[in-house]
Amino acid sequence: MTNRTPVRVSNQLSEIHGAPVMLKLETTQPTGSFKVRGAANAVLRQGEEGAVTGVVTASTGNHGRAVAYIARTLGLDAVVCLSSNVPQDRIDSIRAEGAQVDIVDGDQSAAIRRGMQLAEDGGRQFVTPFDDPDIISGQGTIGLELHEQIPDLETVLVPVSGGGLAAGVGLAIKSLAPQTRVIAVSADRTPTMARSVAAGQPVATEEVATIAGSLMGDLGPDNRYSFRIVQEFVDDVVLIEEDEIRDAMRWTLRNERLVVEGAAAVVVAYVLGRTDNGHGGTTAAIITGDNVPSESLESAARCL
Repeated sequence: MTNRTPVRVSNQLSEIHGAPVMLKLETTQPTGSFKVRGAANAVLRQGEEGAVTGVVTASTGNHGRAVAYIARTLGLDAVVCLSSNVPQDRIDSIRAEGAQVDIVDGDQSAAIRRGMQLAEDGGRQFVTPFDDPDIISGQGTIGLELHEQIPDLETVLVPVSGGGLAAGVGLAIKSLAPQTRVIAVSADRTPTMARSVAAGQPVATEEVATIAGSLMGDLGPDNRYSFRIVQEFVDDVVLIEEDEIRDAMRWTLRNERLVVEGAAAVVVAYVLGRTDNGHGGTTAAIITGDNVPSESLESAARCL
């Protein structure tokens, strides 16, 4: 259901960075993003604890598609709750996996509340998008693979939203190689984790439209796991401006021949914007997904 994903060197990013830069290609997962790791682990673990007849989740797109894919693979019914600002391409991709889609007025938090209510009313299992030990440990397998694939790993760049991925990767990497730096990267229009870390507690932020749509959402009012783990095991949280993200998407398409969504391009933008931070060790940039809205892909392609 999930793949061990490859890493490949980026010669141009390595030259810009002044040290080797490796790309961890989660775009090679069956659903085009890393989210399938956590979704598979969570649904399978729920199955171990008792009979699961159906699942419900809430998502900005990639997690919903991953849960729908896992449910279809296992022969389960799935309902995915989406906020009203999720692009149509992502809605269509979830429906293509056989899931029922429930569009919710409001933001990601409203979609989560709706999903939890549907799960309770229908006797189904709710698959939390990020703040769950099974989701976090599933995403953390990326860190385990990186440790095996890159012996001299100095820095890991990981996109961050609700923190499931950053928490899992940070915990895995720091447990195996405490000296390795873990830097979480987000969009300046999705500053929830950065502001929360600065405040020392989860804080709510208003959702603002961004090309890095998968990074939208807050940490939830009852965050129990992801924030605390990020706070302990991630060294820094950095925000990237919108134009830098868009330029990084185009740069990656032109120079790496890779389609990457805005939420993944933030780590490329981080390297492109910092030309003097190589210290000799290898940096791994986790390319988290390739689910780009059609209009964004067409816009990027026109710049080739």
